[in-house]
Parts: sequence; C-alpha cells; structure tokens
Amino acid sequence: MSEYSIGVDEAGRGPVIGPLIVCAISIPSNDYHILREIGARDSKTLSKSRREAIYKLIHVEAIERNWNIGIVECEPFRIDHNSSVSNLNELEVTLFSEAIKNSNDNGEAGSIFLDACDVDQERFGNNVKSKLGPSWSDWRIISEHSMDSSNSLVAASSIVAKVTRDNAMQKLSSEIGVDLGSGYPSDPKTRSSINELISGKNPHECLRWTWSTVRRAWQEMHGTSVPTRYENKGISSQTNIQHWIEGNHK
Repeated sequence: MSEYSIGVDEAGRGPVIGPLIVCAISIPSNDYHILREIGARDSKTLSKSRREAIYKLIHVEAIERNWNIGIVECEPFRIDHNSSVSNLNELEVTLFSEAIKNSNDNGEAGSIFLDACDVDQERFGNNVKSKLGPSWSDWRIISEHSMDSSNSLVAASSIVAKVTRDNAMQKLSSEIGVDLGSGYPSDPKTRSSINELISGKNPHECLRWTWSTVRRAWQEMHGTSVPTRYENKGISSQTNIQHWIEGNHK
C-alpha cells in the first residue's frame, strides 16, 4: 500500500471582506514529482495568470490520479461568531481539521504537512492533531511556518486556496454590483466599497463585522458600535447592493 501525504494551507485570513478558504490535498507520496513538474510553489510568488494555470493543472492531475481535494469555505458570519467565543488561531485549527477529513477517506495513514497559522508552529500541529481525533492517530503531522515555500504539496494547496478565494471575491463583486477588490483593507477598491456596504441598518453579510476596519467605519458613519452578529445571521444570499441598501433603509 502507498503511503499518503496531505498538504494544508489557507487563503484569506486577514481580509475584511469575503471568506477564509482552507484547502487540503491528499496524494500518494510518490506523486510529489508531478507537483514539481507542473510548477507548484508558494502562491504568493506566482502571477495571477500562472496561479490559475497551475490550479487547472492540479485539478486535471487530481482527476487522472485520483487525488482528493478538501476545501472548507469559512464565511464571514462564522468568523464573526467565532470571535465571541474563541480566536482566529483556534478557528483555523478547526478549519484545517475539517479540510483534512474532507481530503482523505481511504483509511491509509501517512504524513500531514501544515503551513502553521500560530506563532508556535508545534502547538498548531498538536492542536490540529487533537482536533482530528483518535482515528487519525497513526498520521504523522509536520507543522512549520512558510511550509508553502518548502513543500510542493502545501504549495499546491496554497494555490487552490488562493484561486478559490479570488473566484469567490469575483463572484461577490458581480452579485453585489460593487467592485470589492481583493477584500484586504490595504486595497483602495476594498476601502472605497466599505462605506456602501455599511450604509444600511446592518453591515452587508460579505463583511467581517468584528474586524477593526468595519468597526471604525461603522462608528464614523453611524455614531454607534457595530451591531452584534449572531450565528444564524448572514446566511441568506444578498445579490445586489441597491436591493440590499433599499431593504436596509425600510
């Protein structure tokens, strides 16, 4: 039996708009050379067009070689709800474990490589292992910072996560009718869209209400603290910014 390897990485930890994506890819360990051949490396070092090209190649190889890809899309309402009971590092432990479980159902053990999201990389690995539970006790977990720069499987996961988030942002912009940019507070397009997204009785569902950028903008516009977001809020789809504004001003 072939030993398996699983690589896990995320995209979208810091943005004020849109989901946090975690991707886990499970492959037979002797398929690493395929990833190197198609150019899988840290998504941050690749151009947008190159990322998208490699993303497509990963999916082609996954189909041909029976690789498994587990993706968890954590929406802003879940991030906001988590902030009232936990912290972002602990949420990512949960999301990483969910993605890992989604990526491997063949019952064979191997090694799991994590791009650590905690300042203490060993603690992050131990927490993910604990969250996975006893059925994963035979798996070896390697948790390191910047693993996407040193491990082609984690790099492939970073590419899939990044392109998945980019696609989600493009879809949101199209549905809402506003160019949201990348979703990061440093992006001028993102910053200019926030005032539109907070102009109603509640912030738009695509925003992370608990982020300081939203809290400050809300305070400046409304003179009050941003509303509390409950777990069941923001699940329904909002498709157009004008419809949302009209509905929130009734």
